[in-house]
Amino acid sequence: MKTGIITTDTYLNHDTGQGHPERADRVSVVIENLKRNKKLVWKKPLKFDYKYLKIAHNSNYIDEVENSFPKKGLRFLDGDTIVSPGSKQASSDAVASIITAIDIVQQEKLKNIFCPVRPPGHHAEKNKAMGFCIYNNVAVGAYYLIEKYGLNKIAIVDFDVHHGNGTQDIFYENKKVLYISMHQYPFYPGTGTNNEKGKYNNILNIPLPAGTNSEEYMNAYEHVLKKLKEFKPEFLLFSAGFDAHQDDPLAQFKLKSKDFYEITKRTLKVTNESCNNKIVSILEGGYDLNALKESTEMHLNALIEN
Repeated sequence: MKTGIITTDTYLNHDTGQGHPERADRVSVVIENLKRNKKLVWKKPLKFDYKYLKIAHNSNYIDEVENSFPKKGLRFLDGDTIVSPGSKQASSDAVASIITAIDIVQQEKLKNIFCPVRPPGHHAEKNKAMGFCIYNNVAVGAYYLIEKYGLNKIAIVDFDVHHGNGTQDIFYENKKVLYISMHQYPFYPGTGTNNEKGKYNNILNIPLPAGTNSEEYMNAYEHVLKKLKEFKPEFLLFSAGFDAHQDDPLAQFKLKSKDFYEITKRTLKVTNESCNNKIVSILEGGYDLNALKESTEMHLNALIEN
């Protein structure tokens, strides 16, 4: 079976304004580069039932967001989360991408899938938009696996350089979801200390200081692998942020592009047996275009080889 890509052109219409780091060409450079790889199968997202969105998020919040999309111009949901008229379809399609990907992988039509979409999702809390994120794409995906497929052990591995406070918030008291985050700390959004463990010891935060290099990161990553071995997930979701790269302008980690191949490969090695190779990855951060292009390619190389 092959590796798939699910995305849609509507990401182009999510306008965040001039000079905003979360911009359309982030996804464009990834897609243009990956299209050169003839081993990948390309798909579009299908429509999904909004009830899954309302499980991950408070329904009042969903209504607020729906009413916030402007007919023209830009509107701020918080200090750095901006929506435009085209954001409505883009944010819906980002969620649809992960749900469509899960269906395809569960039906064993493709072995694993990467969703290069925007807006990203892991900062969006149950009832709050923040950090460029409107809906928490990966959280909706995890709830979809629980509700639609009856799974009891879903692992979310988040290697974005920023802590996924939203994903942690949504699953803090859910024993069916293991959330793991490796991130720079102290740093935005201010959460993610190692004593935030979740009600069922289902949260693992590994905060690392600015300046963390490849060797230090990989040594710390052994704690991620140990936790995954113990948990034995039935399905693996990646919150795939690439802003831990040494060239990224928004953070101070020192990872190289090839490190994202190693992160992915090591993770799959310890989870393949329990989850029967079922993996969906969705794009989060990454703000240097060349670093993002190279790093996503490395991530995909590991998924293709798996």
